[in-house]
Amino acid sequence: MSETVPLHLAGNNAPVADEVTLEPSKVVGAIPAELSGQFFRNGPNPRTGWSPHSFAGDGMIHTIALEGGRARWYRNRYVRTPLYDHPGQSRLALAFNQETGRIDYRVTTANTHLITHAGRLFALEEGGFPYEVTPDLATIGAHTFDGALRTPMTAHPKTCPITGELLFFGYRLRPPYLTYYRASAAGEVVQTRVVDVPRATMMHDFAVTRNHVIFMDLPVVFDPAQAAAGGPPWRWDDGHRARFGVLARTAGDEAPVRWFDVAPCYVWHTMNAFEDPQGDTITVTGTRVPTLWRDGAGDLAGGLPVVYRWTLHLTSGAVTEEPLDDAPSEYPRVADSVLGLSHRFGYTTSFSLDAEPERSEIYAYDLTGGERAVHRLPPGHTCGEAVFVPRGTAENEGYLMTFAHDRGAGTSYLAILNAADLAAPPLAEVHLPVRIPTGFHGNWIPA
Repeated sequence: MSETVPLHLAGNNAPVADEVTLEPSKVVGAIPAELSGQFFRNGPNPRTGWSPHSFAGDGMIHTIALEGGRARWYRNRYVRTPLYDHPGQSRLALAFNQETGRIDYRVTTANTHLITHAGRLFALEEGGFPYEVTPDLATIGAHTFDGALRTPMTAHPKTCPITGELLFFGYRLRPPYLTYYRASAAGEVVQTRVVDVPRATMMHDFAVTRNHVIFMDLPVVFDPAQAAAGGPPWRWDDGHRARFGVLARTAGDEAPVRWFDVAPCYVWHTMNAFEDPQGDTITVTGTRVPTLWRDGAGDLAGGLPVVYRWTLHLTSGAVTEEPLDDAPSEYPRVADSVLGLSHRFGYTTSFSLDAEPERSEIYAYDLTGGERAVHRLPPGHTCGEAVFVPRGTAENEGYLMTFAHDRGAGTSYLAILNAADLAAPPLAEVHLPVRIPTGFHGNWIPA
């Protein structure tokens, strides 16, 4: 790897130039016949071929359509946002109106996640409005929930498996810094609540339970000087408390947020959270790094993430916390059916700061027994987030799907694994004649 190429543009992090629609080149194994729908994955793909840091590339969505045991087609498309229409132009210059002092949240990369709610598909990035796209990846435009959304929207909203509600938040760089939203299953925002926090922090994710939402106010704070210089607009601040805030999901404006101090850290992603049957504790699991961007350190510096558990004791106010593994991994997921509820299984993907790691591993954690099952990709093969796709009613009865890259061939494929037997070979690999760059998050959307 050339030393002049930054990590976020090296190896399979490098962007691809073309938008294509094509048929897979081959299928190894057998695609389960009951899988009918599309697997989507979003990620940064700078249109100019360069971006200043990992999060700045234009959003490109990749999707494969499956039906009746067949892989019908693959397609990749940019999300058409103002940043796509003005390649290479400063985001701040496009978004900030100097006359009014307002920020246009339609200016976004839309490069982090893709979810569905109330019959719509949304491409998400935490600095702007969601962008609605069609299943064939045409961009419809920015979505504001009929004007109810007045802040950016997190890239990690949560859909309650019981009520169908979409729970989410938005953080801003000026007061009010944090706003909580609750949307009905039909897509109508039914609650908006400002959450009082002292300053702008990077709040990438949060967690929900059956009755609560949990916000993570951690020591990665907004730094306007770094933003003006074109780098990541965040830095570590030892003076900022690390704490989790617990709020009832339907709480009114006057209901207090209860804050629990935790050991200093940053949490990119939560796996899940749930209350014990007596309502005495809330358990939160996620991937934790000790610090992030300390002393101006570069891209994602601060340690490797590991699966971690925090237990919030609601009576005493104490917190018990512990690592659940020492193997670095990221992109935690659970079955959508247990989100916010007590669960047994969770899934992550091995994590490395190398541009070209030897191989990826996918982990299935049995959080009751403490075991970890492993699927090891072949040498030279790497993958991203593994998404759970249900097949039956048991929590781990289903598949894990992920896009993988074969470094030797220079091409990519969709891997379909048996979630309950990770040691087994993939059930199917849908190979493509093109490369899918490393990205962030996605979902399986049934037809």
